[in-house]
Amino acid sequence: MSKHAAALLAAVLITVCAGAAILAVGGGALLNRSGVAPANSKSPGVSDAAIVQRTQLEQMQVQILQYQAREQQYLARERQYQQVLDQAQAQVEAAQRQTQQMQGLLNELQQRGLITVGSDGSIFINQ
Repeated sequence: MSKHAAALLAAVLITVCAGAAILAVGGGALLNRSGVAPANSKSPGVSDAAIVQRTQLEQMQVQILQYQAREQQYLARERQYQQVLDQAQAQVEAAQRQTQQMQGLLNELQQRGLITVGSDGSIFINQ
């Protein structure tokens, strides 16, 4: 056997051994059911419908949280409006009391004869 033939035989033998090793590792990985699933693949046993339902559920939960936050804003605004309304009501009541006091004072001055109130609402001071 010549040196070239021996080298060729050794190269072919090494190539066959390396190829067989690659096929053995690849075949073992292919047939292994207890391996780790890739990160971008679906979980085993999870259907597309379940994924859609989970996504819809998460969207609904986010929407519920948004509605709850909006409700809190509306309640806070309602409390603010109620405070403003209460203040306005207090001002109206104070103005009514003051008007009644003024009317009482005008009536008393008119009864004592110090003033005269005309039919058009004009006031004349008597001397």
